[in-house]
Amino acid sequence: MTATVASHRKPRQHPLAALTGGGSRSARTARTAATLALAGAATATATGFEGTAQAAHRPTPAQVKDRVDALYQEAEVATQNYNGAKESADTAREELSRLQDEAARRTRKLNAARTELGALAAGQYRSGGVDPTVRLLLSADPQRYLDGAAVLERTGSHQATAVAGYARRLGSVRQVRQRAEDTVERLADTEDRLKKHRVTVVHKLGAAEELLNRLTTEQRQRMTARDGARSGPGQGRTVRGAGRGDGPVDGIAGGAGAAAAQAPNPRAARAVSFAYSALGKPYVWGATGPSAYDCSGLTQAAWKAGGVALPRTTYTQISSGPRVDRSQLAPGDLVFFYSGISHVGLYVGDGQMIHAPHPGAPVRIAPIDQMPFAAATRPA
Repeated sequence: MTATVASHRKPRQHPLAALTGGGSRSARTARTAATLALAGAATATATGFEGTAQAAHRPTPAQVKDRVDALYQEAEVATQNYNGAKESADTAREELSRLQDEAARRTRKLNAARTELGALAAGQYRSGGVDPTVRLLLSADPQRYLDGAAVLERTGSHQATAVAGYARRLGSVRQVRQRAEDTVERLADTEDRLKKHRVTVVHKLGAAEELLNRLTTEQRQRMTARDGARSGPGQGRTVRGAGRGDGPVDGIAGGAGAAAAQAPNPRAARAVSFAYSALGKPYVWGATGPSAYDCSGLTQAAWKAGGVALPRTTYTQISSGPRVDRSQLAPGDLVFFYSGISHVGLYVGDGQMIHAPHPGAPVRIAPIDQMPFAAATRPA
């Protein structure tokens, strides 16, 4: 009974069903037009919201620049970590090569000593038997070599001396080989860190480039122009020597000469001159010259020209000499920036430095107040 009543019940109609239902031809036409109008309005509204959302999420050129600057700074932190790991890896490779050469030399001496012992044993065999001490020290147990050597060396015999010498050489070969094995493990760990830092640098720089690609050519040019205005063009820039009361020295050559003349010693003067000669060369992370540099690579190369060997990274260069108060800076001093000591430049006087900023910005002259100042060092 209930089923029968339900089958005759009139179904509920959707509010829009009246627009698509029956009726005269003209009514149906009107209803179709209304439906299309509603659909078009809905589409337009959705598109409008989407466009609004996209506009809301599209960063302004200023926001892009701030984020790109942050990514460059993060990349520079990773770059210094990479440089440190690479320096450690290079040192480990050199040490491993030296240890391998040393192990080879000691092994040759060990083999010669073993040959001598073999000759002694053969002579004793022909004369009536092998001395028990020789048999003991020619056994397969290395510890018995070493234990027996201490006893035999006290006998003063030629055999005892030869056997003791063999035991010492055997021990030294083992020590060198163990050190080589430890170095191999350290090198493997360092190379793992090297790969991780490399990935981080590439990721950060790639993210920065992706943001820059969202800008128009004109916007990127304006951004570059503003950076150049803040940093100075690096060519034909007016520079004064530190502590000078006279007027500016026009031109790079004049600026270099004035800065070098005010350097505290000849080594610093040569470092300053080198830094000027590097103006305009590109920034490449991990580079130490001569065609490109990163920040610590530039300062390392500059002071190398002055006859001073600086370590590779900003973290280690800051300890390469006594600290200098900002008010006492002189040309050639290293100036460091950010709380993590992740950037370094070479002071050239008048509140200016020469530094390698970041990808896309060549080696240039810039004010030291352009970045958060952290410390300064005068290499010795």
